[in-house]
Amino acid sequence: MSSERELRVQVSYGEDRTEFSGSPEVVMRSLHEFVSKMIPNMDLARVISVNYSLNDLIQMFKEYVRVTPEGPRVWTQDKKLSDRDVITLQLVAAKIASQSGKMQSDAMSVGDIEAATGLYPKTISSRLSELTKSAHVERIDSDQGGKYRVTTVGTNRLAEQLSKKFRPAP
Repeated sequence: MSSERELRVQVSYGEDRTEFSGSPEVVMRSLHEFVSKMIPNMDLARVISVNYSLNDLIQMFKEYVRVTPEGPRVWTQDKKLSDRDVITLQLVAAKIASQSGKMQSDAMSVGDIEAATGLYPKTISSRLSELTKSAHVERIDSDQGGKYRVTTVGTNRLAEQLSKKFRPAP
């Protein structure tokens, strides 16, 4: 392996010191093993932690959302979705757009959701109320009035719902 493409990492924890070198994959795996052995509670915490990265969100929802020049959009073609799912999916699309630098914020107003989805404002308000009560969406008060963003629980529920509904036939 050429030293130009070799990753080297030195780690110390208390009195323990070690060095890892090799490909990025090998070094990351070795570093993870070191940390897991030296700080076992970190590994336990990782098992129960949920935090979706931009890559996770894209992989989970790539069949359902697109970020267009007009903004994030639900992109379901012939798939029949409930109004709740469309609204949650729109908020996931906004989160993806925000995390990828295409939008300043992942929060959307009722008017923003209406413009993006074509749903009626009363329908959106009713569904947002339900989604907020179930902790799938949170309301953010801002200078422009109330805005909403999807929560981690809402993201997880939507991913499970969509995978059950549109699971490929065996």
